Order: sequence, then structure tokens, then C-alpha cells
Amino acid sequence: MLTVEFTIEPFVEGDPGVHVTAAVAAVEAHGIAVDFGPFGSLFSVDQALLPTVIADLLRVAYGNGATFVNISVSQDKQ
Repeated sequence: MLTVEFTIEPFVEGDPGVHVTAAVAAVEAHGIAVDFGPFGSLFSVDQALLPTVIADLLRVAYGNGATFVNISVSQDKQ
């Protein structure tokens, strides 16, 4: 499994905006739980599904007004 950490801007404290909430929903539509946080969010995903999930996250975020998306992917320790 891989762990994906991401942030989506613009950041507005207390109001994540549709560019964030829709992107989280796009990930969750794959049956993946997102740990949503104020300064970043994360989820775990199988390596085979990673490209599809990341593509959906980016498409929906930018389609809803995101100006910057930061994504970090790391391999879970066995």
C-alpha cells in the first residue's frame, strides 16, 4: 500500500471550499477513506489504483478552482 498526503490551495481557514471537498469526494468515490485535516489530508491506496485516484483528485480539484495541489506519495513500511 501507498500513503498519499495532499494539500489543495487556495487555503481558507474554516472553509475548505468546493475545490477541496469535491477532490476529497473524488477519492472517496473509489471506496477510499480520506483522513481530512486543516493543513493536509491523507489516504492509503493500492499501487495499481494510484494513477487513477490521483488523476481524479487533480481533475476535480482544478476543475473546481484549485490554484495549487501538492501531493506526496510514500510506501507504507512493511
